[in-house]
Amino acid sequence: QVQLVESGGGLVQAGGSLRLSCAASGRTFSFYAMGWFRQAPGKEREFVASIVWSDSTTAYAESVKGRFTIARDNAKNTVYLQMNGLKPEDTAVYYCAARRSSIRKWEYWGQGTQVTVSS
Repeated sequence: QVQLVESGGGLVQAGGSLRLSCAASGRTFSFYAMGWFRQAPGKEREFVASIVWSDSTTAYAESVKGRFTIARDNAKNTVYLQMNGLKPEDTAVYYCAARRSSIRKWEYWGQGTQVTVSS
């Protein structure tokens, strides 16, 4: 059983910063990678960033490159998303996800945390 619990969302003004956390429990030793996705009202869920558990290789959506940073703490089984220079278009529910290999779909999901950026 795997559980992912996000925290750190909230309301922030444009240009501000937030740090999201995702604490994983259960069979975390089976993880290949963890990532962040987001879904804005009326839009489909989209990829934001990911990190490979073993070597910290990262990937980012073009829309967040240079502003967001994903990092992990293996000892705490936690992944973070540092979000700087937030824009109103970053407003969404942010979801943490995990998968067991590079060819598997994202199998495990958190419940989501709301991020709202005011202009």
